Amino acid sequence: MLSKALLLLRKYHDLTQSQLSSELGVSNSYLSEIESGKKQPSLEVLGKYSDYFEIPLSSIIFFSEHVDDKKITEKARLGFAGSILSMLEWNLTRHEKKKKLTA
Repeated sequence: MLSKALLLLRKYHDLTQSQLSSELGVSNSYLSEIESGKKQPSLEVLGKYSDYFEIPLSSIIFFSEHVDDKKITEKARLGFAGSILSMLEWNLTRHEKKKKLTA
């Protein structure tokens, strides 16, 4: 479920909806509707997520496809989640190092 994946991505980075909507250049209400599943994000908005979080769009889509997959066992789901979180942590560390170099 894409809406849940985008919500988890925002929360993982400890951002409020207001902070992220400002960073992405979209309204807070639109972001809220995306995260609640009332609206589907456009490819442009998904591209903004990808750019902002420095995560390939394909990884966001992959994550969203497996967030609530009932066919996958709980152990496999936790393994996927762990791998994805490891990737996000690596990306966050890389981003922080990049910020220090430019500061």
